[in-house]
Amino acid sequence: MKNTKETFAIGFGIFAAFFGAGNLILPPLLGFKSGPDWWLVAIGFITSATIIPLLALFAHARLQGTMLDFGKKVSPIFSLIFCLCVYGIAISLPCPRTAAVTHEMAIAPYFGTSSLLTSAIYFTLVFFFVMNRTNVLQILGKYLTPLIGIILLTIIVIGIASPITEIAPSSFQIPLVDGFLEGYQTYDALAGLLTGGIVIISLDLKGYTSFEEKKSIIARSGFIAMMGLFIIYAGLIATGSNFNTQFDPEISRPELLSGLSLKTLGNIGTTFLSVLVALACFTTAVGIIVGTADFFKGLFKESKKAYLITTIIACLLGILVGQLDVHYIIDVALPALMFIYPLTIVLIFLNVIPKRLASKTVFRYVVMITFIFSIPDFLGFLIPPENLEGVKSVLPFAKQNLGWVIPAILAFIVANLTVEKTK
Repeated sequence: MKNTKETFAIGFGIFAAFFGAGNLILPPLLGFKSGPDWWLVAIGFITSATIIPLLALFAHARLQGTMLDFGKKVSPIFSLIFCLCVYGIAISLPCPRTAAVTHEMAIAPYFGTSSLLTSAIYFTLVFFFVMNRTNVLQILGKYLTPLIGIILLTIIVIGIASPITEIAPSSFQIPLVDGFLEGYQTYDALAGLLTGGIVIISLDLKGYTSFEEKKSIIARSGFIAMMGLFIIYAGLIATGSNFNTQFDPEISRPELLSGLSLKTLGNIGTTFLSVLVALACFTTAVGIIVGTADFFKGLFKESKKAYLITTIIACLLGILVGQLDVHYIIDVALPALMFIYPLTIVLIFLNVIPKRLASKTVFRYVVMITFIFSIPDFLGFLIPPENLEGVKSVLPFAKQNLGWVIPAILAFIVANLTVEKTK
């Protein structure tokens, strides 16, 4: 009975951690653009935004360590660099995006102030909460998440039940792939690496010592959390599809979410949702910076100065990037995501499969090949596409920005067939 209660409690906590309010603006526009192909987009999006993060939690259940353990079979130096990249991306992109979403959904429509003022006030408050850690935000999160969930489920039910007059055709050439790549923007796979370590510490503090018991709780609670995300994400994509002729084709992500809430819940519901999203964004930003500052504090022998410096840098980045348009932040993130996500996916995969198939040598081969063959995808967003046309015409799926997939699979197979396995 105790384990069951603990499983649901932790499952809710994981769901709340993944339920970053900034992510809620992504699924409706996917459905809006995909029209009748919304289910294909949903499969792709859910694969990268829920299934892969779930596998990350399963890997944590096996490792029962920290994020540094995911890459230790490659080398300790690689693992450290990988972690630094993940934390650097976290404070540079998804964290500032919470301020941009707050401005566009909750501030600009009602006050008309500048985005720079919003981000400055926003991250000044974030700095205060990060430096004065209390239970206030945990309490807020405990009640905010179910409230937003209830509102979103209401929007989804009303939206799906509404009569469909007409649905415009999809604007995606390969809906499944487009949905998969859009799932990168949730950062949920990275969140899986970060959150799993926190869950391990939480269980240790609660007195759980049995490896198998902790493994079972993490796996089952992770499944519960991802089922919640699956329902919300898939529902919002379907709702966006149902209303894809009722808004301007060039509508922004925050505007579409607000528009859907207006059509289904009216003005009061829209205002309420905006306030809740702003508060949830704030708790997400504080959580990201606290986690990052704690990581660097640990690297420098529990140095309080390292915690302070990390917090200052993160908040300054938040002010600078957070004043930008949400759409621009999402576009700017693409090169970084094309670099870090392939490595993240293969590390999760290698840590979740049977150990006899994932020796140190296999880890090194697969990670190295993945890194090399993801370079064209990364460069494709930095240099003119025609400069990479020769390379992308040779690599399978390279034109869909998945040129690393087949080489990584081949490297995994060849390494397991030909290389002597080492522990």
